[in-house]
Amino acid sequence: MPMTEPKTHTPTLDVDPFSMASLLDPVACDTAVREAAPAVWLPKYGFWAVGRHQHVSAIFKDWERFSSAAGTGLTHTKRETPWRKQSVILEADPPQHTRTRTVLSRILSPVAMRQLREDFQARADALVDALVERGRFDGAEDLATAFAMQVMPDAVGLPQEGREHLLPYAHINFNAMGPKNELYEQAVAAAGDAPAYVQRQMKRENLLPEGFGAQIYAAMDAGQLEQEEAELLVRVFLTAALDTTIYGISLALHAFALHPPQWQHLLDDPSLARSAFDEVLRYTAPSPFIGRTTTCEVDLDGVKLGADEKVLLFVAAANRDPRQWERPDVFDVRRKALGHMAFGVGIHGCVGQMIARLEAEVVFNALIRRVKGFELDGEPTPRPTNWLRGFASLPIRVRPR
Repeated sequence: MPMTEPKTHTPTLDVDPFSMASLLDPVACDTAVREAAPAVWLPKYGFWAVGRHQHVSAIFKDWERFSSAAGTGLTHTKRETPWRKQSVILEADPPQHTRTRTVLSRILSPVAMRQLREDFQARADALVDALVERGRFDGAEDLATAFAMQVMPDAVGLPQEGREHLLPYAHINFNAMGPKNELYEQAVAAAGDAPAYVQRQMKRENLLPEGFGAQIYAAMDAGQLEQEEAELLVRVFLTAALDTTIYGISLALHAFALHPPQWQHLLDDPSLARSAFDEVLRYTAPSPFIGRTTTCEVDLDGVKLGADEKVLLFVAAANRDPRQWERPDVFDVRRKALGHMAFGVGIHGCVGQMIARLEAEVVFNALIRRVKGFELDGEPTPRPTNWLRGFASLPIRVRPR
């Protein structure tokens, strides 16, 4: 029997994106990955890291050679059992992905978002009015979390009881996508009944008769989904749709507090609110990584990737690639930032980006109407998470208009 040649992994890079130092101050690690080579092997974890915009974009679009079906975190779900059932949209390829995405795309269509806008804007206005009256508040808890935890569960059709379990469950999810380190263990220990709650709320009988959940089950009734697919699509709204938006809004507040002229640009031209969120995502990257698995050997601009190997796309690094952006480390809401990778591109581009944009835009609109400027009212407290970047607490003081 002929011997197979052992795999070689070059070039390698000795960095740890999941060390506490990197999680709290990631720019140095992101830069090292991006500038070292088109792809670098990180031996501590056994995956390829890709940080240049050109290559991250190309891999997002190449689902046939860079698959999502073996998991989009570090766990290779065809070799190891994941901590929960695999997603039927985030961690699936065609033909299943085509079927599930078609259903969600219809539910989250531009027409559907227009129908939600008035209600979302009214809620954002009421919340911001109350916070501005106080003058000081926690931007992470009192604004970003309070708003997202109100509008999204309502839109899904989730009863009020038990919603406090949603964020602990999401914390497990986003830590589980990284290494099974202390952050993951802490999230599991703190979750309590959250996994059981989410498992129950995926079921049709535990959802209200109106909302995204009911629409998913209507698609099942029409023969477009299997029952398990319907349940797992409901789960997407109970996890991915919360933390990422919460962190995006709080990171925006932080950026505007540190860069007052940028907020003035929005006051001078409120139509910038939508594009400003793109610049926030480019500059801050609340979701800094996403994983793929090679289905064959790939030559990535001279770097040889083996088949069935994990590839981690450093979205945050790509979003600050000087090959793509002028002055990439400068926050500028007037920038044409649409080419950022925060939502991905290709068939796996974030299907929920329309509702994330809507949430951010109505909050920005409410703040533009009431707030002349922001200041930090104390030191922000980061929330280290393997797969997300954001704040546990963001003390803010506002100057009313």
